[in-house]
Amino acid sequence: MTAVQREIEAAPGSRLAGPEDIRAGHRSFAGVRTRVLEVGPKPKRGTGRLVLLHGYCDSADTWRPALTELAAAGVPAVAVDLPGFGEADPLRSGAMLAQLDAFVAEVVRFYSDRGKVVLGGNSLGGTMSLRAACRDELPIAGVVSIAAPGFVDSWLVRTVGKYPLPLRLAASLPLPVPGFVVRTIAGFVVPRLLYADRAAADIAHVSRFTGLFPDFRSTTTRLDQARQLVAELAEAYDGLESIKVPLLVVACGKDRLVSAAAGRRLHALVPHSRLMLREEWGHCPQLDDPVAIAELLSYFRAGAVHKKSRRRAAALTQKAAAG
Repeated sequence: MTAVQREIEAAPGSRLAGPEDIRAGHRSFAGVRTRVLEVGPKPKRGTGRLVLLHGYCDSADTWRPALTELAAAGVPAVAVDLPGFGEADPLRSGAMLAQLDAFVAEVVRFYSDRGKVVLGGNSLGGTMSLRAACRDELPIAGVVSIAAPGFVDSWLVRTVGKYPLPLRLAASLPLPVPGFVVRTIAGFVVPRLLYADRAAADIAHVSRFTGLFPDFRSTTTRLDQARQLVAELAEAYDGLESIKVPLLVVACGKDRLVSAAAGRRLHALVPHSRLMLREEWGHCPQLDDPVAIAELLSYFRAGAVHKKSRRRAAALTQKAAAG
C-alpha cells in the first residue's frame, strides 16, 4: 500500500513563520498511520531530503533538537515515528523487521519526490537504514548509521536476547510490581543507557522514555518485544555487501548498549564505508550533541547530493560529446 498523500498539518500552537519551527502532522505508510516531524523548505529538484529514523522504544521526538538546527540551516529533513512507537499504529504479530522494512520503503519512496533521500538512523533506525540501502530499487543517495545493534553488542543486549526466562518469571509474579516502582527504576536506568553523561540528561527526553513504562505489565511487554527484536537481528544484515551508496558508520565510545566495536565491524563488512568514532558520545548522540549531529547529517547529505550531481553532469557531457 502506498502512502496516503496529503498536506502536513501544523501542530496546535506552532509558529510557522520562524525557521526554527518543526511542522508536525500525520500520514500513512504501508497501512500504518504515523506522526511526521518536518523542517526546512521544499528541496530543489534533484537534491532530496534527510529522512531520520529513531531507535527502539524511542520516537521522532529524539530528533527534535537536531531538527531545530537543521531548520535554522535551511536543510529539508523529516523524522517519523516507526510502527509500534510514538504515535504510530502498533506493530502486528509476527516478524518485526519485515513490517519495519515495508514501512521504511514507503517512507523513502514518498519523500523522494524531489530526489533520492539520505537516510539517518540511530540504533534500530540505523539497522533499518542499512536494510533499506541493500535494496537497489529504493531511491536512496546515502546512509548515516549511528550505533546500529546486532554486530558486537553489550552484555545487556546479549542478555535480553539469550535469556528470556527472567522476563517470563517476572511476568508471572503473584503480586504485580507497583507502577511508581517501575517508573522510578526506569527514571534511574534510562539516562545511564542513552546519554554519555547521565548528569546532562534532558528531563523532558527522559520523561518521554519513562512514559513508555507506566506499569509492570507494559514493561514486561516491551522487554519481551526487545527479546524478539534481538533474535531477529541475528539475520538482519544479510546482503550488506550489496550496499553501493555512500555509508557513514558512526560509533560512540560511551555507548552502553552497542559498543564501538560494532561500528568497526560494520565498517569492515562494507569496505567503501567511512567510520567515525566519537569517544565522548553515548548511545543517542542526537541527544548528547544535537548541534554536531545536525552538522554531520547536513554535510553528509550535501556530499551525497553533489556526488550525484557531478555524475549526472559527466554523463550528460559524455552524451553530448558522443552526439
